[in-house]
Amino acid sequence: MSKSLTSLKRFWKNKKVFITGHTGFKGTWLSIFLNMFNAQIFGYSLKPEELSLFNQTKIFELCKKNFYSDINDLKKLKKKLSQSKPEIIFHLAAQPLVSDSYSDPVNTFNTNIIGTVNLLEAARNIKSVKSIVIITTDKVYKINNFNKSYVENDEIGGKDPYSASKACSEIIVNSYIESFVKKGFLKNKISTARSGNVLGGGDYSKNRLMPDILNAINYNKKLVIRSPKHVRPWQHVIEPIYGYLLLAQKQYQKKITNPNHAWNFGPRKDNFITVNQIIKKVKKIKKIKKIIIKKSKIKETKILKLNSNKAMKNLNWKPKWNINQTIEKIITWNDLTKKNKKMKNICEEQIIDYLNN
Repeated sequence: MSKSLTSLKRFWKNKKVFITGHTGFKGTWLSIFLNMFNAQIFGYSLKPEELSLFNQTKIFELCKKNFYSDINDLKKLKKKLSQSKPEIIFHLAAQPLVSDSYSDPVNTFNTNIIGTVNLLEAARNIKSVKSIVIITTDKVYKINNFNKSYVENDEIGGKDPYSASKACSEIIVNSYIESFVKKGFLKNKISTARSGNVLGGGDYSKNRLMPDILNAINYNKKLVIRSPKHVRPWQHVIEPIYGYLLLAQKQYQKKITNPNHAWNFGPRKDNFITVNQIIKKVKKIKKIKKIIIKKSKIKETKILKLNSNKAMKNLNWKPKWNINQTIEKIITWNDLTKKNKKMKNICEEQIIDYLNN
């Protein structure tokens, strides 16, 4: 067993952890991590989609409590947080898609902005809480389309409703830190975490590249893509989640003194590639019937890269898997599920492989 795996198990054992958005793709992977380390998981989320990794892995059976409710319901959120008495909180509840933010901007702003306010307000008077990690996105930065990697103190912005809502949530976190933390509330124990474009088994979201690729492979369909030349910081979902866990742990242990609450958890530099390059790499392993380029009306940044030196220096975290390894893990996950292997077991095996790498 690796030192990192031993250390995580020792720290997280019996820790009471409250996760908002635990039924989502990233929330489910986080829950699997924490269950492996024998944490007590309290999940607060909308009910999962019928086709979801959460249902397929039966994570609901592993949680101490599953609270199915809306993050915008402050009264209920306060009640469930108070009942759970968590030590650590991960806030992942969100409307996570740029495309959906155009079709429903009101829900996007309500969920991503007011939801963050509600979480912080509900946690403010819970004395058991010792660490909070708010998950945002790489898209919080004010985009200039230059070929540079964004660092945490770069200006935030956001042209589309999703990106703007997440940038606003960063401002809200900073406001709570300035208004309440410096007066004693969880000093140096609230952070925001910004990952790249996460990939992994069990993502069934619409209008996302890897789920669309797997659908094309599994059902011999045409693959429709929007922006083949756009560059993104692609990474396996395990990479940033491991970073979130380290960040929450260091905050709990009072080992975070950096005044900037934001943290980037991006991929290796060789993972900054185009949509086209991702597809070409998949085609070396699997056959894709036909690719259709459908120009999108949605405005998206052309180039997006992250600099994660801060996390590498202060948390002893680093991205491990290159894009070829990431794609290989996803294809393997997809193939094994078709052979009826238990999805939870596949996820756990890939997590252990990552931690032992």
